[in-house]
Amino acid sequence: MLTGVKHVILVLSGKGGVGKSTVSTQLALTLKEAGFKVGILDVDLCGPSVPYLLQLEGKDVHQSPHGWVPVFADKEQRLAVMSIGFLLKDRNDGVVWRGPKKNAMIKQFLTDVYWQDIDYLIIDTPPGTSDEHITVMENVRELNCDGAVIVTTPQKVAIEDVRKEITFCRKTGIPILGILENMSGFVCPTCSECTNIFSSGGGSSLAELSGVPFLGCLPLDSRVGACGEKGQSCVAELPDSPAAAVFRSLAARLATTGVGS
Repeated sequence: MLTGVKHVILVLSGKGGVGKSTVSTQLALTLKEAGFKVGILDVDLCGPSVPYLLQLEGKDVHQSPHGWVPVFADKEQRLAVMSIGFLLKDRNDGVVWRGPKKNAMIKQFLTDVYWQDIDYLIIDTPPGTSDEHITVMENVRELNCDGAVIVTTPQKVAIEDVRKEITFCRKTGIPILGILENMSGFVCPTCSECTNIFSSGGGSSLAELSGVPFLGCLPLDSRVGACGEKGQSCVAELPDSPAAAVFRSLAARLATTGVGS
């Protein structure tokens, strides 16, 4: 199971719509830019966004004697992706499954994908603390999962739901790498001034109260959004942007705290 995978990182949130898939893909692209081989496993079965974000829709998954071969996002095969989105005939098809079938699919993703030798496997999860998460936790616990990056937005309603995700991680024994606050202000494309559309400081306050690291703030930036929808790394395309600084810092933190060793 996950033979050849050196490090496993979960991207979690108790709230939907906070940007977990964007964080997952940009973190993966940042690590790839830093010279690592990376995989993304998209286990959000009802809303698989990773193929769209990486411009991989319509690609096929192939079988090999070792298992499913993931789809590669680059010619050098340094970014591998697996998602149920590759198994659907039409992007508009809904996955109308009960819990047991979802769990079986996730377990198959975790056991039957031939990742080969990769440095990081980033698992993009659906919101909440339900069946899918328990299945992931049960299967990665044996691998000494490096931990979870928990994504929130600044609003109080999001903070309250994300607080439950922290409790879930502690109950299941998953280390928390830190909290990342997304949609933290809006960067004007004309003058680059950052304005708080929502409240501010919710992520850092939650991190302080919970006793976990705060990983930084990602503002709303239309340029970063455009990169994300083209499968481009904001670190490479917008190196001076606030988002690029946050992702570089997060990648460096993973590398210097033992997760990237």
